[in-house]
Amino acid sequence: MKTRKIVKIISISLACVIGFSVLLIGSYIAYVALQYYRIDDMTELKIENERTEIIQRGETYGVLSYNLGFGAYSPEYSFFMDTGVMNDGTAVAGIYAKAMNKEDAEKNVNGALGVSAELNADFCFFQEADSNADRSYHIDMVARARALYPEHCASFAENFHTAYLLYPFNDPIGQTTAGILTLSRYRTERAVRRSFPVTDSFIDKLFDLDRCFAVHYLPVADSDKKLVLVNLHMSAYDEGGTIRAEQLQMLNAVLKEERDKGNYVVAGGDFNHCLIADRFDSDEAALQYFPSGQKTPDWVKSSVLHQSEIAEGFTIVSALNAATCRGADIPYTADINYTTVIDGFLVSDNITVIEERTIDTQFAYSDHNPVYMQFRLN
Repeated sequence: MKTRKIVKIISISLACVIGFSVLLIGSYIAYVALQYYRIDDMTELKIENERTEIIQRGETYGVLSYNLGFGAYSPEYSFFMDTGVMNDGTAVAGIYAKAMNKEDAEKNVNGALGVSAELNADFCFFQEADSNADRSYHIDMVARARALYPEHCASFAENFHTAYLLYPFNDPIGQTTAGILTLSRYRTERAVRRSFPVTDSFIDKLFDLDRCFAVHYLPVADSDKKLVLVNLHMSAYDEGGTIRAEQLQMLNAVLKEERDKGNYVVAGGDFNHCLIADRFDSDEAALQYFPSGQKTPDWVKSSVLHQSEIAEGFTIVSALNAATCRGADIPYTADINYTTVIDGFLVSDNITVIEERTIDTQFAYSDHNPVYMQFRLN
């Protein structure tokens, strides 16, 4: 009888523990699901610090695009969602979800924004700019960038707004509010946030952002046309490139619509597509252009962008002087990590491109290098 009583007590206790655990896990999943939402398409963005100077045809302007990597990607950093294979067949995977510590995040944010400020660009497209996030130790990257550009107006489009994410368990992401920041030295009449298609998978969509692009309309002197600036960040973790293809289709439709109106259009940012394929005899040659001790990742094999795939009247503008993105499955070592060009611009045929180059930081502050283009309106 005594043994039965003990077994009964243990069974009841175990059932209570299991029941409580299930309730706790279920409550957390419900909390995350209820917190998830998508921002509506065609959302008007607030323009801060409005300017009065107007764009002129025939003048030269500079535009910068830089994925800031939420201040985490110092050379020693690897990211938990990145995986790869070394040339000898060894599988590798990243570790961290957050910046390694606040001091490192401070260094990276200040370093990346310092490099940007030196270029003194008329327009800046920033991606992965956290405004309030555990992963970047609550450094307000948006406010810091705006402070460096007091002569620029600004708009911010959220594309990552999460509940407190407990995953990965060794380094939980936590809560995040982040997005794409656009700065302009010239008057911007209107800015609109467009919502990209995203995955329907419940788990994947929590980590792959509320993808979007921001469309900005700038008046042009002595013209009824606009300069249309598009800051974008397309999906990265998209097996087979299916979602990216849908996103490209939507982007092309918007670009075509604006060009058909006679507007001047510059779209730039992190495309998460290889942008240099048309310079080579084959996709494979383009993908292996930069020296590497790693095999070409599957994600980029399925995301090679060709001129024939973009809207008529537009040209892919990218540089070969340096890679713009590194694999983050291992810490960075030159000529070891896989690197390629996924940051650049699409430019309408009524614009003359004067220069485009990658600023080679050796990935000192981000897993991306900034890209810079000079152009003029015809």
